[in-house]
Amino acid sequence: MSETLANSITVSDAAARRIKAIVAKSETENALRISVEGGGCSGFSYKFDLTHDTESDDLVIEKDGARVLVDQTSLAYLDGSVVDFVDDLMGQSFQIRNPNATASCGCGTSFAI
Repeated sequence: MSETLANSITVSDAAARRIKAIVAKSETENALRISVEGGGCSGFSYKFDLTHDTESDDLVIEKDGARVLVDQTSLAYLDGSVVDFVDDLMGQSFQIRNPNATASCGCGTSFAI
């Protein structure tokens, strides 16, 4: 089951569990920052960083002890997205299902709008 939060970004239960587990191993970081940057084979790419810094205009999503931070610029590209964590035969990774993306690369880390 997923939980929809402010500005229609959804964090799945699997993503929340994985974020909480990753952050628990860090002595200094307490959140996962998701951002969008120019570049990648499709025009934009997703970036995932551990952080302890929350900016005053960040969207802060909290679910089951996990914190996700999204800056306002990236939020415009991520609105309506689902953040998930997938563990399958292809490997483990965070994946973003983004309804704003018109195309994406084969690896799923870059997209076009």
